[in-house]
Amino acid sequence: MEKFFKLRENNTKVSTEVIAGFTTFFAMAYILFINPSILSSTGMPSQAVFLATIIASAIGTLVMGLFANVPYAQAPGMGLNAFFTYTVCFALGFTWQQALALVFICGVVNILITVTKVRKSIIKAIPASLQSAISGGIGIFIAYIGVKNANFINFTSDAGKIISINGSAFSANGTYENINSVVTNGGIVPALVNFNNATVLLAVFGLILTVVLLVLKVKGAILLSIIATTIVGIPFGIVDVSSAKISFDSLGTSFSELGTTFGAAFGSDGMLSLFDDPSRIPLVIMTVFAFSLSDIFDTIGTFIGTGKRSGIFSDADIQSLETTSGFKTKMDRALFADAIATSVGAIFGTSNTTTYVESSAGIEAGGRTGLTSVVTALLFIASIIFAPVVGIVPAAATAPALIVVGIMMMGSFKEIEWTDFEEAVPAFFAAVFMSFCYSISYGIAAGFIFYCIVKAIKGKFKEIHPILLVSAILFILNFIVMSIL
Repeated sequence: MEKFFKLRENNTKVSTEVIAGFTTFFAMAYILFINPSILSSTGMPSQAVFLATIIASAIGTLVMGLFANVPYAQAPGMGLNAFFTYTVCFALGFTWQQALALVFICGVVNILITVTKVRKSIIKAIPASLQSAISGGIGIFIAYIGVKNANFINFTSDAGKIISINGSAFSANGTYENINSVVTNGGIVPALVNFNNATVLLAVFGLILTVVLLVLKVKGAILLSIIATTIVGIPFGIVDVSSAKISFDSLGTSFSELGTTFGAAFGSDGMLSLFDDPSRIPLVIMTVFAFSLSDIFDTIGTFIGTGKRSGIFSDADIQSLETTSGFKTKMDRALFADAIATSVGAIFGTSNTTTYVESSAGIEAGGRTGLTSVVTALLFIASIIFAPVVGIVPAAATAPALIVVGIMMMGSFKEIEWTDFEEAVPAFFAAVFMSFCYSISYGIAAGFIFYCIVKAIKGKFKEIHPILLVSAILFILNFIVMSIL
């Protein structure tokens, strides 16, 4: 194990990697329950999506750990699953089988981009100031996810500003049941909650405990806090231990339903029907483009944001991106592992599988090698049987971990010259738009676009790397296309 994962070389040990693997898993385990809820709205069997989520996450994370030897976990991406359901299926009229075919094609495109070094060249083209902004911005983003999951904020929307419900135009006189999504425009106001709710108070307890343990430099602080907060939640009725019952009947039903989604991307209702109507082929191409753009830059942002700061990816890894071929560096192998995970997920029946920013929780817990990923992958596999046990860990217990990880990652902002407005403007938009738009890729888009604008205004257009310029143009085209759709 020492020789395979190079533990001493990475200044870590087995126990640290195991703790990091558990920490990462519990920070992202919510996807096991949220992903089926979102995708089942399209008509996909919920239990099949549950299994597909586990299988795609386990395979993608194992490849990341065993092939790339880096501590990142993969799972169907939040945001991408909503795009799959509410835009691709509901708004654009694709069947869920066709949507899976689109995801598979997106995965193939990502593989081609990776093996031809296009993806690596994009990373190399990003200026140092923007790389620091992306890292700090991910800190803001992941802390915001934690604050939201802890239910520290309430959002109030003006009814006159609601645009759609469940992907359909909102009517003030309409009656709505089983509401899964509400889109509002400008009339939503965030506010701090009243701390009179047991779940919110449990999250406050968890946050204070996590901070105390980290300040005291207790080993495994984040994981210990998650466990302790979960236990404290039992007597208050927040954690329902009675629901942690393993049912093999339910497991049998899940595998039976998996037969419905497995390979559906290639059937007569999927890939074979995707190009039947020539008039929709441009729409197919634009949808694949939208999937790929978000997937690519989400991963790039995560690797830049967490890898450089923690030392997982060295300066040599970054510098060699354009000079090496094949899979000679960890970055090469990690990008390839991420690329193949999307196609694997589509085969089993789930939306785009991507590298999770919550991996930073395990990295902050000390994870430095692929052993962390292997542990996380094994926990995903175990959750096939122990899902009810995993499900009792409340968001109030994991949200504090995300908040403190966000705090740690914001240290990258010190590398930015904030007094230089030319450098500060693109850095600001790259960092802040991640949380504002709830998307790493959109934050990167804002940074790229304003970087090009500032350089052009200053007469320094030649300083813009061609790849960065093309990426900015593609983002703009994507926004135009999505506004038309």
